Amino acid sequence: MIVEVLGSAVLGLVLAWAALHRLAHRLPARVLVFSTGVAGALFGDFVTRSALGSGGVLAGLLGAAVVSAASLSLLLRPAGRLRRRSAPA
Repeated sequence: MIVEVLGSAVLGLVLAWAALHRLAHRLPARVLVFSTGVAGALFGDFVTRSALGSGGVLAGLLGAAVVSAASLSLLLRPAGRLRRRSAPA
């Protein structure tokens, strides 16, 4: 069980690193991104374990990856200079 928790944390770190590598201009500080990736992965593993029981490691890692990616996507800022002007009243 401890190996699965460590695997989920490493998976969260890898996903956070990939997001920072690819989308650094749209993400906040690195510490926040890494901690969000790890926390999301650990929470995803916990939720998957609670829902499915202690069946398989692969299901726990898949749940960790999904929740980690979803939580990292919440940190993204809007891209660049596309600003809409409101219609005149």
